Amino acid sequence: MNTPIRTPVTIIGAGLGGLTLARVLHVHGIPSTVYEAEASPSARTQGGMLDIHDYNGQPALRAADLLEEFRGIVLEGREATRALATDGTVLLDEPDDGTGTRPEALRGELRRMLLDSLPAGTVRWGHKVAGVRALGEGRHEVTFADGTTAVTDLLVGADGAWSRVRPLLSDATPEYVGTSFVETYLLDSDNRHPAAAKAVGDGAMFALTPGRGIQAHRETEGTLHTYVALSRPQEFFAAIDFTDPATAAARIAEEFDGWAPELTALITDGDTAPVLRPINALPTGHRWDRVPGVTLLGDAAHLSRPNGEGANLAMYDAAELGEALAAHPDDVEAALTAYERALFPRSAEAATEATRDFELIFGDTAPHGLVGLLSGQG
Repeated sequence: MNTPIRTPVTIIGAGLGGLTLARVLHVHGIPSTVYEAEASPSARTQGGMLDIHDYNGQPALRAADLLEEFRGIVLEGREATRALATDGTVLLDEPDDGTGTRPEALRGELRRMLLDSLPAGTVRWGHKVAGVRALGEGRHEVTFADGTTAVTDLLVGADGAWSRVRPLLSDATPEYVGTSFVETYLLDSDNRHPAAAKAVGDGAMFALTPGRGIQAHRETEGTLHTYVALSRPQEFFAAIDFTDPATAAARIAEEFDGWAPELTALITDGDTAPVLRPINALPTGHRWDRVPGVTLLGDAAHLSRPNGEGANLAMYDAAELGEALAAHPDDVEAALTAYERALFPRSAEAATEATRDFELIFGDTAPHGLVGLLSGQG
């Protein structure tokens, strides 16, 4: 029989939220252990660009004493934003003049920076959670897929949309919002896909009509990261064979028949297989009663429609939780009560805003809702 590992503060999930919490705790001299299902830091790509906001993501990095290091991974010029009509006509073109408050960085670089800031051994890779259970008096046992277990005095679910920790606190589960993204990449675009590269410009590009859109972001070395949005039932996507990349891309492109070729090329000329990303959300205002010894942060707590806030909110949650624990070193329950008292209204407001933004971007007023939002009129 395996002897349980004792980990006083146990964080499930080595995403940006979980790592930020571990780092803020480390800054305050509080050790923690992060368990992550992935086998290593390089087990998969870490997604695309993130704009780190001056009112949540950057304060979190300041709490983690990493704001200056973050400035070193910012990609200059990527705050540029443009909106195009379906024929390629430019509706809005806002260059990055260096005065923006949402600097862009690659998610993978941000995660690497956080990992490098932690003591060796803080993250335990290859630990997929199989189950969790309460032991009483605020203690919990986590069982991993390999049969090992950990017993902890404080359990934090930073494990995303399909959190294995959430059921300890809430019966809520994410539900499909009626829209999916299909993700692909064009590589070395300035040389290999010049028309698409010109259409995207230096930063983010949006081309939208009600219920559909082609979005792309310029990353490093001419990489264009594309998110195709379609408001369709899940059955529509289930009928597409995504194991056949060319056929899947062609089928998605059919939904954009008549659009400018430099836009549809972002789908048909992808250098990677298209990946389906259904959009799910927890109920707006999701909350739970205080349960001793366990809490949630990030998407595990308040998964909502994407509007550029998700990673920022996860990091901010983490910083707030870390500082609450540091402020109540001998009273975990007081720390969790203070954290959740601020978390719930903040999360509800953010989810409401995300729903509004999503409707502006993909709803009946597209693309004018987005143009108004970007120009400060939304």
